Amino acid sequence: MSRRVVVTGVGLVLPQGIGIDPVWARICEGVSGVGPLTRFDTTDFETKIAAEVKGFRSEDYIELKEMKKMDIFIHYALAAAEIALADSGLAVSNNNAERIGVIVGTGLGGLSSIEKYHTVLLERGPQRVTPFFIPMLIANEASGHIAMRFGAKGPNLCVVTACATGAHSIGDAFRCIQYGDADAIIAGGVEATITPLAVAGFNSMKALSTRNAEPERASRPFERDRDGFVMGEGAAVTILEELEHARARGAKIYAELVGYGYTSDAYHLAAPDPKGDGAARCMQMALRDAKLSPDAVDYINAHGTSTELNDMVETIAIKRVFGGHAAKLAVSSTKSMTGHLLGAAGSTEAVFSCLAIRDRIIPPTINYENPDPQCDLDYVPNTAREQAVKIVISNSFGFGGTNATLAFKKYEG
Repeated sequence: MSRRVVVTGVGLVLPQGIGIDPVWARICEGVSGVGPLTRFDTTDFETKIAAEVKGFRSEDYIELKEMKKMDIFIHYALAAAEIALADSGLAVSNNNAERIGVIVGTGLGGLSSIEKYHTVLLERGPQRVTPFFIPMLIANEASGHIAMRFGAKGPNLCVVTACATGAHSIGDAFRCIQYGDADAIIAGGVEATITPLAVAGFNSMKALSTRNAEPERASRPFERDRDGFVMGEGAAVTILEELEHARARGAKIYAELVGYGYTSDAYHLAAPDPKGDGAARCMQMALRDAKLSPDAVDYINAHGTSTELNDMVETIAIKRVFGGHAAKLAVSSTKSMTGHLLGAAGSTEAVFSCLAIRDRIIPPTINYENPDPQCDLDYVPNTAREQAVKIVISNSFGFGGTNATLAFKKYEG
C-alpha cells in the first residue's frame, strides 16, 4: 500500500506580495497583480503590461556575495523555499537530511542572464562573461541551491514542462514519497522571464494580451473579450510529507494530496487538442489515482489562461469528465489576478487549492463581465465564494501538449 502524502508548508513570492496570508488575502479580495511593465523599455513592443513581483529584496534571503552568482529566478525559489520551510516547521538535520529532497522546476530558467550576457559578449568580448554564467541559467540550479542552502540530501530533480512544470514537480514529489524514496520533499515551481526576448517571442505567437490601457483588466479567463494571457513571475513552493512523518512531529496539515494525473495531447507544439482529449484523460487519471468519483469534486482551480482556445478546450474537457456534475462545480482561474506564471503557475495554483480547503473559500475569476457561450460553467465571477471545500483538483496544461492534474482532499485524520 502506498504511503499517504500531506502538505505541511507553503511559500509564495508573487505579484500580490511575499508570504502566505497577505498574498492569499489579496487573491480572495480579487486584487490584480498586473500593471505597466517596468523591466525594460516597451516602446517597440505590442504588449506593455505584466504581473511583476514588486518589493522583493533578494538581500533578505541571500548573502550579497552569493546573489551575484545567481539569476533572479533562483532568488525567488530560495525565498519561497525558506518561507515554506518556516511555515511547516520542518528542520533539516544530519539525522534526516538523506530523507528530504527537492523537486523545484522552471519553464525557461535563467533567460534574463542569457540576454544580459549575450549583450556582454557582443559588446565587451568573451573574457567579460562571468564564470557563473552557466550555473545562472541552467534550470536545475534552483533545486540545487535550495538543497545546498538547507542541507537536503535526498532526491534532487528539476522538472521542465512549460506551464505544467509546477504541478508536475509536486506530482513527482508525491510519487517519490509514496514509493518510500523520501519522507519529505520541498516541491514547486519558479519563473522570472519578463524579459524583452520572452515578451517579443510570445507577441510573435499572438499569445499575449495587448489591453495595455487597462492592465488590471487584461487577464480575463473564460470571458468573451479575452485577448491573450498576461505574463507573470514568481515562485510557489510546498512542503510535502509522508503522513506519519508529519504527525510524529506535530505538523499542521493544509490538505492531503491524493491524486496525480499526467498525460500528453500528442497533437501540436503549442495549441491544445481541440477535443480536450489529453486534458480530460489527465483529470480522469488524477481522480482514478485518488479513488474519487467525479461528483465528489467541489472545486476546480482551472488552468484558465485567458487565451481563446485554451479556455474553451478546458471547458470542453471538464464537461467530458464531469458530465452533469460540471454545471454544479465551482471553476475559477486565479491567473485572472496573478497573470500566467508559466513554470510557477501549477505550484501557485496548488497552494491556492490547499488554502481554499483550509479557509472554506473559493477564489474568484476577476474581470468576468461578458459570458462566452462556449465557456458556460460556473467560473465564480469577480467575487470570492464562502463554501465548504473538501475536494479540489488543479489543472495545468503546457506547450508541447503536456498536462498535469493534482487532486487535494481535506485532511480529516
